[in-house]
Amino acid sequence: MTKRQLSALRSAFPHTIPVLTGYLVLGIAYGILMQTKGYGPLWSGLMSAIAFCGSMQYAAITLLTTVFDPLQAFFLSLMVNARHLFYGVSMLKKYAGLGALRPLLIWWLTDETFSVLCTVEVPEGVERGPFYFWVSFLNYCYWVGGTLVGGLFGSLLTFNTTGMDFALTALFVVLFIEQLKDKQQRISGLVGLVCTVAALAVFGADRMVIAAMVLILVCLLAGRRKLCI
Repeated sequence: MTKRQLSALRSAFPHTIPVLTGYLVLGIAYGILMQTKGYGPLWSGLMSAIAFCGSMQYAAITLLTTVFDPLQAFFLSLMVNARHLFYGVSMLKKYAGLGALRPLLIWWLTDETFSVLCTVEVPEGVERGPFYFWVSFLNYCYWVGGTLVGGLFGSLLTFNTTGMDFALTALFVVLFIEQLKDKQQRISGLVGLVCTVAALAVFGADRMVIAAMVLILVCLLAGRRKLCI
């Protein structure tokens, strides 16, 4: 590893520690749930390494244990992961000019990685590309590692796992609270909350996700100059 890469790794790692703690807990929970449904650590590890979409992976457990419906799977994946289309737009400028790193960074972009890269300034003397790479890659490794651990030790645990999938919801709540604490991010967080409630009221719980994402995108684009997006 070059000095440039090592410097970027040292700078990036402290910023990923909160994600490490969250991903290990959520990943282990996912691995355990997969184990209880008859899918061993190899399956949960491959799902995390290839799909790498935490919330959809939780949702996919139901798809794997029921009669497969391709159309339902497609629309469920679209609704759950549609948010990536919207917040990915704001990363175009950050990822510009990064060459071969760009496809990897796009693939590794998650809610938590997005939060880190949007709130943390690249340290002085550290190159942008390697810093973004290590933040994204470390978070990827945390998730895959957590699911493998959960899959390996899931068969040894005998407690009731009912409700464990709520860990993902809890993580999003914590991230939202942290966003509200940041004055620069507070308005965009409230915009998201208001748009989501409006979509829920108009379209109902089953059809609100895409509508909420569209409303959020329109509002953030309309106010991007004031919000510095």
